[in-house]
Amino acid sequence: MSFENVHNYYERLVREEIQRVVTKKPLDVDEATIEDIGCVALNQLPPRYVRHDVDLVFYLSSKERQEMSEAVTRAVADAIELVSQHKRSQ
Repeated sequence: MSFENVHNYYERLVREEIQRVVTKKPLDVDEATIEDIGCVALNQLPPRYVRHDVDLVFYLSSKERQEMSEAVTRAVADAIELVSQHKRSQ
């Protein structure tokens, strides 16, 4: 039995939102901090496991997609704030 194709749909959305935020307003963070932000954001969102993204997207209404997008935007913003308040000591 293999679960290689199974993943949390929110992972891609969170990754894209972090990239959008970093591109729009560059953050002074390293890769480890970006990973921390991703983890904190994902922990705020419900898991949505799929084999293929189209399996989920096909059945979502435009309202559900919008709600997911807004939830991801909030989760990433909250994660950036939390992680920046608890920066690691070098």
